Amino acid sequence: MGATGEQIGPARSRERFLVGDPVADGVRSPILNSWQRCQSLGLSPDQTDLPYRDDFDPDSRLVHAAQPVLDRLASRFAGSQMNVSLADGNGTVLQRRFGEPALARTLPPIQTVPGFVFAERFAGTNGIGLALAERHLVQVYGAEHFAERSQSNACSAIPIRDRLSGHIVGVLCFGYPHGYEHPQLPALVRRAAESIERRLMEERSERERALLRAYLDAGHAARPGAGPGEGPAIGLEELGDSGLDLSDQMILKEKATELMTGTQRAAVEVLLPHGRGVTLLSSPVTSLSGVEGVVVEAVFSGEPPPAHHFSPATGRAARPSAPAPGPSAPGGVRGLVLVGEPEVGKYAVAARRRLELLAEASTRIGTTLDVTRTARELAEMAVPRLADYVTVDVPEAVLRGEESADPRSELHRTVVHGITEDCPFYPAGRRVELRSGTPHMRCLDSGQAVLEADLREAVGWIDQEPEHARRILDRDVHSLISVPLLARGVLLGIASFYRSQDPAPFGEDDSWLAQELAARAALCIDNARRYTREHTLALALQESLLPRGVPEQGAVEVAHHYLPAESGVGGDWFDVIPLSGTRVALLVGDVVGHGLHAAATMGRLRTAARNFAELELAPDELLTHLDNLLVRLDREEGGAEDCGSTGIVGATCLYAVYDPTSRVCTMARAGHPPPALVHPGGRVTFPELPAGPPLGLGGLPFETAEIELPEGSTLVLYTDGLVEDRERDIDVALDQLSHTLAEPDRSPEETCRAVIDAMAPEHPEDDIALLVARTRTVPAERIATWNVSADPSLVAGVRAAATRQLADWGLDELAFAAELMLSELVTNAVRYGTEPIQVRLVHDSALICEVSDGSSTAPHLRRAASTEEGGRGLFLVAQLARAWGTRYTPHGKVIWAECALDAA
Repeated sequence: MGATGEQIGPARSRERFLVGDPVADGVRSPILNSWQRCQSLGLSPDQTDLPYRDDFDPDSRLVHAAQPVLDRLASRFAGSQMNVSLADGNGTVLQRRFGEPALARTLPPIQTVPGFVFAERFAGTNGIGLALAERHLVQVYGAEHFAERSQSNACSAIPIRDRLSGHIVGVLCFGYPHGYEHPQLPALVRRAAESIERRLMEERSERERALLRAYLDAGHAARPGAGPGEGPAIGLEELGDSGLDLSDQMILKEKATELMTGTQRAAVEVLLPHGRGVTLLSSPVTSLSGVEGVVVEAVFSGEPPPAHHFSPATGRAARPSAPAPGPSAPGGVRGLVLVGEPEVGKYAVAARRRLELLAEASTRIGTTLDVTRTARELAEMAVPRLADYVTVDVPEAVLRGEESADPRSELHRTVVHGITEDCPFYPAGRRVELRSGTPHMRCLDSGQAVLEADLREAVGWIDQEPEHARRILDRDVHSLISVPLLARGVLLGIASFYRSQDPAPFGEDDSWLAQELAARAALCIDNARRYTREHTLALALQESLLPRGVPEQGAVEVAHHYLPAESGVGGDWFDVIPLSGTRVALLVGDVVGHGLHAAATMGRLRTAARNFAELELAPDELLTHLDNLLVRLDREEGGAEDCGSTGIVGATCLYAVYDPTSRVCTMARAGHPPPALVHPGGRVTFPELPAGPPLGLGGLPFETAEIELPEGSTLVLYTDGLVEDRERDIDVALDQLSHTLAEPDRSPEETCRAVIDAMAPEHPEDDIALLVARTRTVPAERIATWNVSADPSLVAGVRAAATRQLADWGLDELAFAAELMLSELVTNAVRYGTEPIQVRLVHDSALICEVSDGSSTAPHLRRAASTEEGGRGLFLVAQLARAWGTRYTPHGKVIWAECALDAA
């Protein structure tokens, strides 16, 4: 396939697939299936990181067998851009060769350094991963790769099998530019893989190869005309039309192990869990050199066992009659399960089972960043394949994300798991106390695994609690392996493995396997512990940046709730800000992203928003200032990329100002969900607000909307975590929210609880900030307003009218202070302002005096010199009022002063 023309189709198909559109024709089914698997795994096309394993064996049998083949390939492609990789059966790259050695210096480590894992679940669609999934030769071209980083490359890959077992033990992968494709390349790839497979076989012992040859010769004899080397050496995984899954194979291998211990011919019917019947045929076989062994074959039920497959007299390979084909095995094909000497074969199978368990453990232990869950995964992996019961004890400090100062004295029973529900051990949740001399304490003190082959002889363990030990022994528990959970030099607890059903005691091989499982689990537990600590710190930071309580104000009755995401701390916030003139500002926002950086950015935005609100800015102006601030912060941090800054992606925000004297709510939003409005009768609406762009884009305008709220209505502000998740459509979520809110006469606190209970996911992926505000209204009889002409002689009339109004309100004691403040404010407006001039008194939780005029010129507080006649008015107002200030309106300004009701 070339670099032009034919690549257009896959590229467009991939784009359509990634956005969820139907995929165009022409995409090969293996590629499409792989894309779908990648999507179900949650992989991202721009993902660049792959897991790196430093525990691979650079001197393994596979590497030994492949070394000369790789050297010959490197010599053949010298000077070209061809590169050849050798990976193991898990997708971990073991060796690399480059036609042009200098090419390795220009590529990132992920493409040059052994140890990176290219299994499909990590790397997406690629040659190594697809070869392991499809189990045959594959080609991946350009846009067929799932990851963006591989779009310019092509590759051909083929599995490498152990010819004795049929297992895939590795992958040989050729990578090259698009234009390097050659029709003979697939044949070359096959020959190279076959050469490695032959060398793997040559490394087996002469005795085992001789037994295998005897088995193959018997197969040739059964097929007239068959040539040398063409025996039915089919791997167990490929037996039958649909193959056998991993659990089926394990069952057959375990039964085959039992058959191999004897030297007589045997046939055993094995019923697999899914109802499939398989016949295991065990026959003695003797090589030409006299090596005696056993071969075990598997045949689907329906194919009768051959009448004369091996000579019963000598055990030597004879000429059997051709087997009749069965309905489940076309052509009479059989699968080789095991071949070898009885005892050697048994130990080999046991070793293979241990390796398979470890391989499976690498994917099943540590699936979450939760200490308790990781400990349970360790127990579930070990039962019943290694032990019958497992207990895991972890210090309480580790469960909190800390390091334990004395793990021996504060162990906490975290997991108990076994083959029966009624485990004879102390239950999870109990504090565990260990005495000196017990196997468990010896394990903790030495930092080494302790094997007790016979628990009845473990005197220290029995003496610690004789009655409890007796209950355990009465359940036939007879052997123990205690393993410390050590990671990065930190003791994280202890795992104990018990055996009861198998009468044989634990051996050194079992101890080695338990240590390997515990080491993997300990590393995952330590990762989970560190994550728990970082998550706790981030939560503490975020909680310190959120409001500690609701400030005192009379405009609204407020309740709020914040629910952090499980995956990490985010940047959601809310705020309630009292403003002048009995007004209040309500604010919710959401910084894009998670982690400490998002929480810190949230704190900066919330502080800036409070400062801008104190300046009495209109909602659209406040959002504009926040937008400019975010752009500036992003630019400053973007210039410090070498310092590790990730930059600020953006944020959304909703800002509302409610005036209880007019019941008018002024709102503006920046890419944020609209609020919900609950009318007094229970009807729920979502006000139509101009959407506005998210904060951080810069240069785009925001718009304000004014809504008159009915008296006693409730305004509900929230972040998108409440209504957006993968499990439901946002319209469905808004309908559910509307239904939940449609309940009249509920307090804000009750409304808050009802919304969280009904709407919050069980495992939230995003933060949720919820703010519920039930509006209040200042009665008209508590508001007094006078219009004043620009005539200084009218100031005295305003003072007199204000004094009478205060008397009517029963605030005679405040009359003197209010009269002085109004006199100064009205005089300033008449002298320096423009009409219209208006005076307003508001009797709320404080006495508010306001003077508005049509000028935008703001007065300034200053200290007048002794020789000046004026300049003392605002100084006097500042002394008499507990707060004063200026706010601007579309038609001018308002100077206000607030006097506490108990100021007299």
